[in-house]
Amino acid sequence: MIHNLKLPLVFDVDLMQQDLKQLESELWIDHFVKQNYEGHWSVIPLRSSATAEHPVMMIYSDPTCTEYIDTPFLEKLSYFSKILKSFQCPLKAVRLMKLSAGSTIKEHSDLDLDIDSGTIRLHIPVQTNLGVNFLLNGTKILLKEGECWYLRLSDPHSVENRGKYDRVHLVIDAKVNKWLAELLIEQ
Repeated sequence: MIHNLKLPLVFDVDLMQQDLKQLESELWIDHFVKQNYEGHWSVIPLRSSATAEHPVMMIYSDPTCTEYIDTPFLEKLSYFSKILKSFQCPLKAVRLMKLSAGSTIKEHSDLDLDIDSGTIRLHIPVQTNLGVNFLLNGTKILLKEGECWYLRLSDPHSVENRGKYDRVHLVIDAKVNKWLAELLIEQ
């Protein structure tokens, strides 16, 4: 059983960070599961449920949703749009997730986010630092900017940002199809 895997996909860090700067004036939405973190954990939805209208509902990765659409935020982000188009599989919720310096995501598990369930979560670090401690099943995973990682998040995981600046990941929930399954198996 695969718990974590760096995929053979690498994205341009400078271009991702330029897109991220386009969002400096945007209001990031506080993550709604407040018992799972201390400090500040916030989100900007790039793809969301087609029926979600309220910003909090736009950041929710609804496992029962069958139709996802791009949000207005994605329209101004040319490189993030290009990244998403490079995935040859159905994309569900896609979010930028920011864990502010000094903040912690407590250990928890996200149900039904593994290969066996048919939906996986991919992380692409856009901005990170050496003070970020990402633990999956008690093991530290070093996620570097521009890399793409499958993480079996139905397993226990936690994150601490002990660094001096925010950690931002592009987080993609994707349906496993033949292309994605082969990408995961080839590694």
